[in-house]
This record gives sequence, structure tokens and C-alpha cells, in this order.
Amino acid sequence: MENQNFQTKKFFLYVRKSTDSEDRQIRSIDDQIAELKEFAEKENLTIAKIFIEKQTAKEPGRPIFNEMLANIEKNEIEGILAWHPDRLARNSVDGGKIIYLVDTGKIKSLKFPTFWFENTPQGKFMLQIAFGQSKYYIDNLSENVKRGLRQKLRQGEWPGLAPIGYLNDLRTHKIIEDPKRFRLVRKLFKFYSIGNYSLKDLQKLSSNFGLLTKRQKNLPVSIIQHILKNPIYYGVFKYKDELHQGNHKPMISKKLFEECQKIMADKSRPRKQKSVKKYAFRGLLKCAECGCSITSQRQKGHIYYNCTKKRVPCSQKYVREENLSEQISKILQKVSLPLAWTKKMIAELEKEKQENNQAMFSFAQNLKSQIRNCEKKLDKLLDAHLENVISQEEYTAKKQKILNQKIENQEKLKDFEQKGSSWLEPAKNFILSANQAQIIAKQGNLEEKREFLKKVGSNLVLMNQNIKYFPRGAWKILGNLPDLSAKRRRRRREAGILFVAKPPQNNKCLVWRGRPDLNRQSIP
Repeated sequence: MENQNFQTKKFFLYVRKSTDSEDRQIRSIDDQIAELKEFAEKENLTIAKIFIEKQTAKEPGRPIFNEMLANIEKNEIEGILAWHPDRLARNSVDGGKIIYLVDTGKIKSLKFPTFWFENTPQGKFMLQIAFGQSKYYIDNLSENVKRGLRQKLRQGEWPGLAPIGYLNDLRTHKIIEDPKRFRLVRKLFKFYSIGNYSLKDLQKLSSNFGLLTKRQKNLPVSIIQHILKNPIYYGVFKYKDELHQGNHKPMISKKLFEECQKIMADKSRPRKQKSVKKYAFRGLLKCAECGCSITSQRQKGHIYYNCTKKRVPCSQKYVREENLSEQISKILQKVSLPLAWTKKMIAELEKEKQENNQAMFSFAQNLKSQIRNCEKKLDKLLDAHLENVISQEEYTAKKQKILNQKIENQEKLKDFEQKGSSWLEPAKNFILSANQAQIIAKQGNLEEKREFLKKVGSNLVLMNQNIKYFPRGAWKILGNLPDLSAKRRRRRREAGILFVAKPPQNNKCLVWRGRPDLNRQSIP
């Protein structure tokens, strides 16, 4: 009779598998059910119902668990059958509920294949210890994860899935270049920085050169916008509003990233290039008297240019296209350089490069010193934060400022080391362009003359049928040279007077270099 009563005891079977990483080694749902059914058969237990839950127990509020407790309070159930106490609770609230139901007699017994429990003061004490250990495991695991994450951030490791264009290296736990997508994502930034492409245009371009989703579909516009706004592509990343310098290879420079942000902030529209088909000089000039545009029209087989006169009465007369073409040719000839001068000037540039090597070395050392100072400031700032000298908000703001300064100096140093005497190329290009000017003036078509004039001068206006302009940069020096005869030009060459071009960013476009009795002077 006693054996028969024992066999009629009903238990709820509860199995749970968390989706969190700490439970990856726990038996699967099917394994738990199989093991517990075998255990119930050995212990002569009847399983009234099986409750299956796939949710972490570190926080209260599990729906299946609460449903099981509600059924226990309503039905005549002996107790609960589970693999281990940590399957029932890993937080103090749920653990307290189980112990309370044991105290009130709602739960008469708890059965575990891996843990002994008896409904006695000693048994309940051991159950509380088991629940406490489970909670301690979760709390300790959380702290370990946070500590590991802080270490990863200090080392510059991205703590998540790699963004588009990078891959997660499971061996080094870093993000590395995606050989298929790295250069394609970089193209997005370069195209967008031009200013002529919208996000929709970038979507089409990315599709054309093969930058697609994992399912081989077009990238959504929102994803493209997120890419363009993500600072991780220039070497830093934000985690919880704090900026960290990554140890991965930057895809773009900080300067390019900021250009894209400015374009996005200004909500720029794609600018369509105006193609001049019928009238070569339309849209090139403005009226010097009233400021209106110069338009064009065809009359009796000739093209004429005149002021639109839309604002106020204007006295300016029309001018024929042939006249304008001749004026532009004279301007281009005035700023042109002969081939002999071009060769000598380029040779002088090479000499200038050698003289500047020492100055370049000093510049690089100065940048390295500034980078080291930034690193020292970051270390001091971190110490001040850890010692509670400054608040989290002050620490985050100052760190971002110093870190950006460090990155800017690193990029300057990187560009300097890669390019070195890169100023030589812009200077050579200017000299060669000046040599090309005389060819275009004599043989070039109207389109070439128009584009070269725009390169030479700005604020192009028409006054009394004559073109007036402000020369740009180094072209101002060439434009201000006296109109010498061929004989006088030859004498100057023999005297050794040459021009040496400097890059525009130095604010010194040309210098005179010639005979020993001539002082060298810089012309801004």
C-alpha cells in the first residue's frame, strides 16, 4: 500500500536552456528531457507535465517558469523535477519563490539527478546555498565579461561583429580587411566626398561594382548612410558614447571622413555638370556693370554674347564669339611658359627638393613629439578619472578631443612619410600647364580655351567688350610679367632668371632665382 502511494506522486518536469554564452556547455533540451525521464523511472516518479523554457534565468520574469509555479499553487503536485537547481533559478527573486513554496508546503519535494535535496531545514539551507552559488556564478561571470571587454577596448579591439568591409579574425580576435569588400566600401566614401552623388546614387554604384548584402541584394540606403557615418572606418570607434582608438587598419583618412560628414550635414544635392554644346562661352562670364549673366544668341551666322539686363538698365554692348576667343588666346599666351624655361624650372625644383630634406626631417620629428605628448595626456587623464578627480562626462569629452588631435597628427605623419616631397608634383603640373597654355592658345578649340581660362582666373567679367579677371595663385605672377619681345626674353634666359614653382598650400607660388646680384624674393 505504501509503495502504491509512492508511485502516484506527480511531478512537473522543468527543463531550460539559456541563450547566453555561459550556458553553452549545459545539456541541450532533448538531453535534459531524456535524462530526467530515465531518472523519474528509476525513482518511480510520475511526470504530470513538461515545461520547456529557452531563456536565461539571471533575471526574474520567465513566462514558462511563472506558469509552472501558478499551476503548482492550484494543483495537487508533489514537486518539481529538474536537472540542477540552477535550471530553476539564478536570481534571488525566483530562488526565493521556490523556497517559499517549499516552506508553505505547496512544493513537497524537489528532485535533481545531480543534486541532493530533502525537505528539512538542512535541505532547504543547502538549496539556498545552491541558488546562491548560481547567482554568484552569474554575477561573477558578468564582472569577468565586463573586465574582459574593458581590456579589449584599451587594446583597441572592436568588441562586436565586424562592420561591412572588415572581417572578424577568430584567431587574433581583431577585425581585418575583407579582401572582397574593403576597397569597395572605400569607394563609397570617395564617391560621396565628391558631392555629386546622393545616397540613392551610391546604392546604384555599390550594386554596379559588386558591393551587396550577404544575400546578394542591393545595400539599403540606411545601411549606406550608417557606413558613411561610422568613425570606425578612419580608425576609431565609439562604445557607450566613449571614443576609442582601434588597432585595425583604417580604411580612409579622418579628413575624408569629415568631408563626407559635412556633405551629409549640408544635405547636398547631386550637381549635374552643365555641358556646353552650342555656345562655348555661355555661363562663363558676368556683366561687370550690373552683375547679370552673359548670355548668347546666334544672328546671321555669327554667335554674339551680351548682358541679359534683367536687374537694372545696362549700357554694355554685345561682342562676337571670335573676339572673345582672341582675347582668351592672348590671356593664355601671357601666362604661358616656353619649353626651354619649363625644363630649367623643373631642374630647379629638383635642386630645391634636396635643400628641403633637413627641414622635412625636423617636421617629422616634431609630429612624433606631438603624438607622444597626446599619449602622455591620455594616460594622465585616465589616471585622473580612475582616482575620481574628474567626472565621467569631463573624462569622455577631454579624451575625445585629445584622441582626435593624436589621430590628426598620426595622419599628417603618415601622409608626410608616404609623400615626402610631394609638393614637387603640383609644382611640376603647374609648370607643364603653363607650357600647355601656349599650345591651347594657338591650336585649342573653344571648349579647351574656356576650361583653361577658368583654371587661370576667377571672377570672370565682361566690361566694354573686354574680359576682366582675377588671376589665381601662381598664374597671377605669370600674368603680371611684362610683355617682353623675343629678344629680351632670350637675354633674360641668358642672365639666368628662372621661376621656381611652389605648391599652392605654402602660400608662396613662385620665387625668383637668378644672377648672384639679384636678391631672391618670395611673392605670395
